[in-house]
Amino acid sequence: MYQDSHRIPRRTKIIFTIGPATDSEEMLEKLIGEQYVDICRINMAHANHDYVRTVVRRIRKVGERLNRHIPIMMDVKGPEIRTGDLEAPIELKPGEIFDFTIKPGGADGKPSSGEEIRSVDVNYAELINDVEVGSIVLVDNGLIRLEVLEKIDARIRCKVMIAGELTSRRHINLPGVKVNLPALTEKDRGDTRVGIEEGVDFYALSFVRESSDLQLLRDFLDENGAHRALIIAKIEDQSAISNLQSIVADCDGLMVARGDLGIECPFETLPTIQRKAVKACLAQSKPVIIATHMLESMIGSPMPTRAEVSDVANAVLEEADCVMLSGETTIGKYPCECVDAITKISTEVDRNGEKTGYAQYVPLDSDKAKIQHSAVVMANELNAVAIICFTRSGNMAKGVSALRPELSPIFAFSNSHDTIKQLRLHHGVIPFEMVFCTEPDATVSRAMKHLKKMGYLVPGDKIVVVSDILAADSVIDSVQLRTVSN
Repeated sequence: MYQDSHRIPRRTKIIFTIGPATDSEEMLEKLIGEQYVDICRINMAHANHDYVRTVVRRIRKVGERLNRHIPIMMDVKGPEIRTGDLEAPIELKPGEIFDFTIKPGGADGKPSSGEEIRSVDVNYAELINDVEVGSIVLVDNGLIRLEVLEKIDARIRCKVMIAGELTSRRHINLPGVKVNLPALTEKDRGDTRVGIEEGVDFYALSFVRESSDLQLLRDFLDENGAHRALIIAKIEDQSAISNLQSIVADCDGLMVARGDLGIECPFETLPTIQRKAVKACLAQSKPVIIATHMLESMIGSPMPTRAEVSDVANAVLEEADCVMLSGETTIGKYPCECVDAITKISTEVDRNGEKTGYAQYVPLDSDKAKIQHSAVVMANELNAVAIICFTRSGNMAKGVSALRPELSPIFAFSNSHDTIKQLRLHHGVIPFEMVFCTEPDATVSRAMKHLKKMGYLVPGDKIVVVSDILAADSVIDSVQLRTVSN
C-alpha cells in the first residue's frame, strides 16, 4: 500500500523490529517505501554490535535512496535475571523441591553434595536477599511456576507449582518483588555507545521502575554528546505502574511492553493497565506505544486471528501513537502482510470507530496550547481535509497531535532533519523536510503545492494552517483557514 499517496493516511504509526526476515535491502525497500513503516527497532537482547552497525547503515542507505528517512530505536536490554547454563534440559515435576543457587555448584541440574535436590545457578547474586519465603518465582515467561520455601546460605529452596522443561538461560520474573538490579547495566552502556556512534535516534530502556532510572540513561547520553536522542520508557512491572505519572513526565515516550508486564502483573489487569497508560500519556502530551503479541500468529500465518484484529483495533480506538511488531517482523514469514493488516485495521477504525476521547484531558496551560486547540477545533468543526503545521523544533506539530483531531491528518513541515524523524513517532503526523522561505506566505504556498502534487490536496479543499511565524524580531503564533486553489 502506497501510504503517502492516500488522501487520508494511516494515523496510527507502525514500529517494526528488524531481524533475519527483514534486514535485507530488498525487504527494507518494501517496508519503508511501499508499506510505509514509521520506525525501525533493534532489539539488543538478540543483536551484537557488528549487526547494529550493518543494519543502521543499510536502513540509512535505503532511506536515502527512497528519500524517506525513518528513525531507528535501539531497545536496550536492561536489568534481567536468568538461569545459568545446563548440560541438558531439566524436566521439572509438580511438587518437586528445586534449588536456585547463587554460587556455582549445581549448575548442571544434578543433585550436589550428596543431596537429592536438583538445582540451577542464577546470574544475580542479590536474589537471595530480594525474595522472601512465600515469594513466587516464574521462569521462561511464566511457563514454570515455583514458590520459595526457604533460604539456605546461597540456595533458594522452592517447590514446583507448575511443572515444565527448564533449559539454559531462561528468564526469571518475580511478581511484586522489588529487585535491586541496576537500571542501566554495563552491557546497556556498551550497546548505547555503539548506538551513539551510529546516530541512533531513540533509546528504549527496559524495566523502568521509577523516573530516576531514566535520568541515568539521560546523563549517559548527554555525557557522550547524544543530546537530541529521545528516551522511551518501557513499563514492564508493578513498580512502573505505581510510578506511572512520574515516569510519563520524565520520558520522551512510553512503551506498554505487555510481554513481561503480563507476567509481573495478573494478566487480567493488562487491559486496564494499558488504558491507564494511554490516558496518562495523552494527558501529558507524550507519545505511547502498544507492544507485544499484536499479530503473534502471523509469524507463521498470512492472516491474523480475530482476537488479534480486535487487539490492534483497541489500540487504535484508544488513539495510541504507535503499535509495535516484534517476532512478526524479525523471524516471521509475512512481515509485509503484518504491516498491511495493521494499516487496514487502523484505516477502518479511524473511519468508523468511536474513539475513547482521552485527548480531552490534555491541559491547555499555555498560550501555545490554546492556539493548537483552536486549530484542532476549527479543523473538527469545518471537516478540514488537513492541518498544516510549520515547525522547527516539532513542538507545534506534537501539540496538535496530542489533541487528536477527529478526521484531519497533520502535515508537518520542518527545516530540521532530526525533527522530521522525531515526528514519525506521533499520532497522525506526516512530516516533510522543507527549507522555509523568508516570506511566510511563500512557505505556505510551497507546502500546499507539494501536498497537491502528492495527491493529498485538491482544489476546493479546506485546510487549517497553524504556525509560529517569525516576523521581524518577534515570533507570532497564528491559525489560518485556507481553501486550496487551482
